[in-house]
Amino acid sequence: MKIIFVLFLFLITCLTDVYCQTTNFNSTKNWRRNKKELVLNIGPTGFLGELGGKDAIGTEYSLADLDLKSTTMNIGFSYRYRFHPFFATSTFVNIGQVKGDDKLTLEPARNARNLNFKSTLFTVYQRVEFLCYFKESFGHKYNFKGVSGKKNHNEQVYLFAGVGLCYFNPLGNYNGQWVKLKPLRTEGQGFPDRPKDYSLITPIIPVGIGFRMGIDRMWRVGLELTYFKTFSDYIDDVSTTGFDTDLLQEKYGTVSAFMSNPARSELEKAWFANGQQRGNPEFKDAFVYANVIVVRNITYKVTAPRRPQLKWKGLRAKF
Repeated sequence: MKIIFVLFLFLITCLTDVYCQTTNFNSTKNWRRNKKELVLNIGPTGFLGELGGKDAIGTEYSLADLDLKSTTMNIGFSYRYRFHPFFATSTFVNIGQVKGDDKLTLEPARNARNLNFKSTLFTVYQRVEFLCYFKESFGHKYNFKGVSGKKNHNEQVYLFAGVGLCYFNPLGNYNGQWVKLKPLRTEGQGFPDRPKDYSLITPIIPVGIGFRMGIDRMWRVGLELTYFKTFSDYIDDVSTTGFDTDLLQEKYGTVSAFMSNPARSELEKAWFANGQQRGNPEFKDAFVYANVIVVRNITYKVTAPRRPQLKWKGLRAKF
């Protein structure tokens, strides 16, 4: 919740300043020339959940717990429509991957648990952007040699938030092979007084901050940091307490029993045995994208300057 609170304070600060920035665009025509855009985004992805993390006890919802060794990538595209000088909305389709591994942390309890996972994320979401700073002006329409004048400017800083859906499907590494974890019911799903099977689709709330700058009238580049709050604690297949591995062995097989409690020693296995803490269901999973964006303006087309038409008076061509 800290990151949401910080972004909220930043938004309030920007609201007090934004109306002092209106002179940064010289007419209403400038923002209208950027109403419709296509955006490509690509960058690293980080996971905030039970598995992996820093060499310390987990700090839920905090970017301080990001494990850079487990960084993966995401890529996506969006359509952006700016409907007001201060506001725009974007529709996103994105694919990325998150992963975590207890072997990568030196925190004793996490490392002893010895769990791991990876999951591909398919996200679709809609967001609204608030432009808290912008400088937009247009120079000459055509770049004639030897003609100097006002240059193009298109710099924007913006905050955003939205809603959407995310599909995930956690996999675990078993003897060098990646196996689907949900069918293994590693926390005893389906047994009496145990958690129900979890859904592979979760609502998401993306919030973040971005910056973009113009290269020319048609192209822009920028950076965005997006924090995704989810409503699932099973993106990494870990949420509640350990379960009886003998019962899992009997009903779901050897792989289920092993992936439920792969601790290396008998003492460590006892730490995560039936009823012992395996995860923390009070805090839902989250993930973070830090993306480079490339933007193409599709509001209008660039046309070459027309040649002057010569008009002849009093003459008539004959062929």
